[in-house]
Amino acid sequence: MTRVIKNINEWRKIRKRIIGNKSLGFVPTMGALHEGHMSLIHKSKSENEITVVSIFINPTQFNNPEDLVNYPKTFNADLQKLTDAGVDYLFYPDYTELYPDNFKYEVNEKDLSKILCGTNRPGHFTGVLTVVMKLFNIIQADRAYFGEKDFQQYQLIKGMVDAFFLEIQIIPCPLIREPNGLAMSSRNVRLSTDERLMAPKFYQTMKSNSTDEEIKARLESEGFMVDYITTINNRRFGAVQLGKVRLIDNVEV
Repeated sequence: MTRVIKNINEWRKIRKRIIGNKSLGFVPTMGALHEGHMSLIHKSKSENEITVVSIFINPTQFNNPEDLVNYPKTFNADLQKLTDAGVDYLFYPDYTELYPDNFKYEVNEKDLSKILCGTNRPGHFTGVLTVVMKLFNIIQADRAYFGEKDFQQYQLIKGMVDAFFLEIQIIPCPLIREPNGLAMSSRNVRLSTDERLMAPKFYQTMKSNSTDEEIKARLESEGFMVDYITTINNRRFGAVQLGKVRLIDNVEV
């Protein structure tokens, strides 16, 4: 069974005395694990002798309090999935363990974090970068794995690693989709039955051979609330609201 560690000092003893010089892969998550997460875990296991996953619903990256309250929490099911996948360790800290400073210290980025998802989610990426920096310093992994669904997040984390000379390799992994094309996300479980039927139109419209403005208009006519549709360097990025659920996606064009 996957061993659960809640304490930083306990993890550091394991890291030093048990793992030592063995290669260590790290998959940070907020839980509610799905096949997208599992693909990162399988990649880590194929490339490292030891794999550790973290589960921490990070409050500092939620600019919408309702979204934080409603974020799915499925610890027992998650632990079973990790055990079945052969994950060695689960790091499962609480807020006071990770934020003894109560978020007085933070990591900011001044450019990429201000566009796309950063435009209407002020402080979101500051929360992400801060918690990832903390986790990297605690876990001391050789490699960390991130999905390309959150492409902007991946680029920001890679930039942070380069800027602060962190000794960890950031491994991007392909976006995993449901059979209907919808990008897998922990938040998908909050979609109603009707929204579930409608949600795949987001990806289908995003990948069409149309302009960003045409795609935005088409999505709005279908009933989506569009945050942005923007193409940068041959990759189209989109974020929409469907009911109470925010969906993001990106496709190469």
